[in-house]
Amino acid sequence: MYYCVSFTHKNTDLFLREKLSFTDETKKYEFLRMINAHENIEESLIISTCNRVEIIAFVKNACSEYIIKTLALLCGVNQDELLKKADIFEDSGAIHHLFSVASSLDSLVVGETQIAGQIKDAFSFSLKNEFCKTHISRALHCAFKCAAKVRTETQISKNPISVASVAVAKAKELLDLSQKKAVVIGAGEMAELAAKHLIAGGAKIIILNRDMQKAKLLCEKLEGLHQYDSLENLKLYLNQYELFFSATNATHAIITNALIEEVPHKRYFFDIAVPRDIDIKENDKIFVFAVDDLQAVVQKNLALRENEARMAYSIIGQETSDFFRYLNDLALNPIIKAIRLKAKECADKQLDIALKKGYLKHSDKNEARKLIHQVFKAFLHNPTVNLKHLQGKIQSDTVINAMRYVFDLKNNLEGLNQYKCDFNMENNDEI
Repeated sequence: MYYCVSFTHKNTDLFLREKLSFTDETKKYEFLRMINAHENIEESLIISTCNRVEIIAFVKNACSEYIIKTLALLCGVNQDELLKKADIFEDSGAIHHLFSVASSLDSLVVGETQIAGQIKDAFSFSLKNEFCKTHISRALHCAFKCAAKVRTETQISKNPISVASVAVAKAKELLDLSQKKAVVIGAGEMAELAAKHLIAGGAKIIILNRDMQKAKLLCEKLEGLHQYDSLENLKLYLNQYELFFSATNATHAIITNALIEEVPHKRYFFDIAVPRDIDIKENDKIFVFAVDDLQAVVQKNLALRENEARMAYSIIGQETSDFFRYLNDLALNPIIKAIRLKAKECADKQLDIALKKGYLKHSDKNEARKLIHQVFKAFLHNPTVNLKHLQGKIQSDTVINAMRYVFDLKNNLEGLNQYKCDFNMENNDEI
């Protein structure tokens, strides 16, 4: 069954989410290796963003305690604390949650567009390292299809919003960005988003990054009279300017009290990284806003999009039902085919016996075969119709297992639940 262990902004504070973050691919690989080693876990992937850590798995039996124990061990967190915080979703609940996450309905900022790319990256990593195969692959591709449908059939992602844009919106409430210079620390996707929103608000940008080439490329991409510099000069900028947005992949704080000097002007720091980039004391001239501090702006966003969200959840509910109907189809169709094949084999065998023993003339063989097959076809009509009526219903698994037992089909249907994927999984293909 599908299984999900979820830690998000809804159930876990920023301090704990920082400890659970997987910015290091080596750590991510080790975690997936450890949980896939469990006898009940067949496939897994982990989605780690600034607002969530989601472990998606395909399992034989519920095993949240083992997953959480492994997570606690690797991240240095108390296991009991994680057990209390975690949201656990099973089968249809897990798929509905996954589709909601992919469609950005579960995001801190409803309608943000980054999450789909983050899930694709997580999927690509797990697929490349063989931690997930057909089951999760099928679920993920249907999740992307669901997300695309939500985007096209609702206005939920119109005027795309992200944590970066919410942070800039908050800055606009505090300052007139026109002609201001804002220091953006980092040159990744989140930093680029923040820079673009700042520029749209009228600000000039200074990019600071360890890799000067990346900082230069981002400046060129942004166009305009923007500057870039090395992160080694961070202290100089921190004590000269008043507006800062930090979005690096550092595993620890890079802006600390040791770098801060007293200055006459107020300074506003927006930390949009997890783990946090900024660890400084606030006072009447220093204001720090982390991801979870942006809730007021987020609530406005949620209220504006409430009607669209209802429409989106309706789509997600339908797509979840369609997904399991498809999986049932994959199981039921081979059952029907196998029963009919077994009937045909039985008819042919008995016909051969009848011919050998002289119960029938060889000249009547073809007519006799047609008659027997018609009898079996008529006999199997109602069972076939009834099985098809079960498609998409919760009782189907019970009936399928009963049919396997009654007709001794188990050996003929090996791999019945290995849900096939209707896509190419070559490494070079776009995922």
